[in-house]
Amino acid sequence: MNTDHQVFIVDDDSAVRESLAALLESHDFFVTTFPSALHFLAKSDRNVSGCLLADVRMPEMDGLELQEKVAANFPDLAVVIITGHGDVPVAVRAMKAGAIDFVEKPFLEEVIVDAVRRAIEHVAQSRRHHTDVSAAKSRLGLLTPREREVLDGLVAGLPNKTIAYDLGISARTVEIHRARVMEKMQVRSVSALVRIALAADIMLQ
Repeated sequence: MNTDHQVFIVDDDSAVRESLAALLESHDFFVTTFPSALHFLAKSDRNVSGCLLADVRMPEMDGLELQEKVAANFPDLAVVIITGHGDVPVAVRAMKAGAIDFVEKPFLEEVIVDAVRRAIEHVAQSRRHHTDVSAAKSRLGLLTPREREVLDGLVAGLPNKTIAYDLGISARTVEIHRARVMEKMQVRSVSALVRIALAADIMLQ
């Protein structure tokens, strides 16, 4: 089993928990089951990563309430809601609140497996994005104030002459700063520079 592919099943119906666990384990997921939302919250580390499968209708705390708790406290968990036919409008609300998908009972095996895979890929993409943002911000910290001003001009799409005029320096000096910016930001083209700058949340002027 691949422990990177963790799935947490929260459902008060033991038969559903067991059948889902068997199905997902047969597809190489590492599965942990919980009989209630409160049990999951009490027993789970907030650093866990993967997919949470939660039934909408559960006693004490329903699936939507659990989703709110997960959104606030489990940044690397993506939620898939399990719903009965009459709960579809509720599941749609869950998706608007950030759930990756909802699966309606009775569900086909491939439908639930595909939903779980999408949820785990969503977490992986989110992690990659956060890593890229962190790296971009770290590189920005290496720039001098003048290099940052030149970078702002480049991201805004300004030519060297305009940047030079705005900063009161020569175009040749802008070229020197531009080369240093490209080196420190570890890029070879202006388009790549713009992408990494936007990843670090530099706003276009």
